[in-house]
Amino acid sequence: MKLEQIKWKTPDDFQIYKKNDDFKVAHLVMIFGSRELISNDNFIDSIKQRYPLAYLIGCSTSGEIYDTEVVDDTLISTAISFESTSIECATEMLNNVEDSYEVGCRLAKKLKKEKLTHVFVISEGLNINGSEFIRGMKAMLPSDISITGGLAGDGILFEKTKVIANCYAKENMISVIGFYGDNIRIGYGSMGGWDSFGPERLITKSKNNILYEMDGKSALELYKTYLGDYAKDLPASALLFPLSIRSKDSNEGVVRSTFGAKYEDNGLMFVGDVPQGYYAKLMKANFDRLVNGAMEAAELSRQSMEDSPQLAILISCVGRKMVLKQRIEEEIEVVRDILGEDCMFTGFYSYGEISPYTQIFRKDGENVYKLGKGCEFHNQTMTITTITEV
Repeated sequence: MKLEQIKWKTPDDFQIYKKNDDFKVAHLVMIFGSRELISNDNFIDSIKQRYPLAYLIGCSTSGEIYDTEVVDDTLISTAISFESTSIECATEMLNNVEDSYEVGCRLAKKLKKEKLTHVFVISEGLNINGSEFIRGMKAMLPSDISITGGLAGDGILFEKTKVIANCYAKENMISVIGFYGDNIRIGYGSMGGWDSFGPERLITKSKNNILYEMDGKSALELYKTYLGDYAKDLPASALLFPLSIRSKDSNEGVVRSTFGAKYEDNGLMFVGDVPQGYYAKLMKANFDRLVNGAMEAAELSRQSMEDSPQLAILISCVGRKMVLKQRIEEEIEVVRDILGEDCMFTGFYSYGEISPYTQIFRKDGENVYKLGKGCEFHNQTMTITTITEV
């Protein structure tokens, strides 16, 4: 596997960051950039001209990851040339959030299953129910196939997101890449690092991804109470206080972030399901634990593959970026410490992350992590996909 990474200043002016000397033909190019730049068709034309045989996939972001830098308002392309691995691509439009499950099913059906190793997803970031979409994908894929990826971002504007799928950037689009062959190795890891606070509350009224009541009280009013001075900046400020939800039969929670409010109904909109009957607990940031979460995700992604990674795709939540602020590059630097200098980094800050679930349990006084297969939809995590060819 050979790699080439470019930082584009204009469609005609670019800087090659890293390139294998014997890089020849690209089969896949990942493109991450601000909504403004990724919507500029001239950039896509220039990238397509440089890699005429490659499939292009990418999205708008809430920040781009470029080596160990976190940058805004840039366009980063990472070209991949495989030696023996083949890829298959599929795309669907999602024009109604209620169709998230069906679109997940249709995309999974489009991928041939023989020798399928892994599926990578780049999705619309706002007009989607992430957990329903993943449920649809899982329903149509073999249970041993892992899925990773993320949802497009739009800074902290939450207005519209765009996806590239071998075409100019579009809204409401989802693209998936299937990796095939015996020589591709995929690792993955996803961790958070947020602290719970306050009482655990029962979700007493919700519909799909809209939360109305907890313990019979307005969810929006409860958030306003807990947010205090941050309440005036809703919904963006709610990213600083995500929700951990769990079913009554599980002690393991998944994190959900809100991206909007329905003030007329006192409801909060989340990117994933917040099922009625689940238990919910507010969470808050702990700087050191967020950075440690990124380190643990890197460890998991390294442990889940036998060989040293050549490429790491880092997808971290925009809420983490809002919290860490000027310390944001610390979570990238700890990943570099784990994965080493020879691994190329690309990635972006997202509105949601996709990765298999990680079970955490205690053994001899220490945390032990067990990676699952399949996939879950996450918020507020650092999610890493590592790739190499042997």
